[in-house]
Amino acid sequence: MTEIKEGTISREIRGHVFLIGVHRSSKMNAFTWDMLLDLSKAFGEYDQDANLRCAVVFAAGNHFTAGLDLGDVAPHVAKGEPFIKEGEIDPFAIHGRMLSKPLIMAVQGRCYTLGTEMSLAADIVVAASDTRFAQLEVKRGIFPFGGATVRMAKTAGWGNAMRYLLTGDEFNVEDAYRFGLVQEITEPGKQLEQALIIAEKIAAQAPLAVQATLSLAKTAAYEGFHAGVREIMPKLMKVMQSEDAAEGVMSMIERRQANFKGR
Repeated sequence: MTEIKEGTISREIRGHVFLIGVHRSSKMNAFTWDMLLDLSKAFGEYDQDANLRCAVVFAAGNHFTAGLDLGDVAPHVAKGEPFIKEGEIDPFAIHGRMLSKPLIMAVQGRCYTLGTEMSLAADIVVAASDTRFAQLEVKRGIFPFGGATVRMAKTAGWGNAMRYLLTGDEFNVEDAYRFGLVQEITEPGKQLEQALIIAEKIAAQAPLAVQATLSLAKTAAYEGFHAGVREIMPKLMKVMQSEDAAEGVMSMIERRQANFKGR
């Protein structure tokens, strides 16, 4: 097996599932600028590959991430340099184009700052029971700029969000589950396995229907209820005319597992 170089973002395809790995465990997976650039590139690769239907982001070692390697990243941010290039996807769904397909996070140990913000931007989060979250930015003289300021209150409630955004305090996985940030809690070391089980279930469904469902939910979340409602019938008419919709009906009539092609 090829050894993965420290400080890199890995890719692996398993059927229709795309695994994106974070590898800098010697530094608790603190992100360098190059890692941010490559993460956006990996997200873009996933979004553009029609064969890929669900992605899982995970990290090597005992911690998902300690956050940004500020010594390396801060100079680039201070200059206003973008970490998302044309055709790529913003992992935080704030500064650039968002994913059109599902994303699952598998997290453990410290899941600080950008780890918490990536979790807030993801569709599903599976966390090990030892996971701790935190937005530490106010302790470092800055503020969260990856989406926590605009998402956490909606996810966790105003008081819960302010309690942690304004203090920089850590909160545990039970609190994260109560807030709605985490959907499933596993034993340490089992989070990726469970995330893959969910990803494979999603990948087995009709891709066009899954993507339409996700799109409608995001439109309602970001643009409001009525914007989401306006898109329902146009998207339904398009999906109803697909080969997958016909396959779904036939599989029900024939009492068999559907074989969806994404067409």
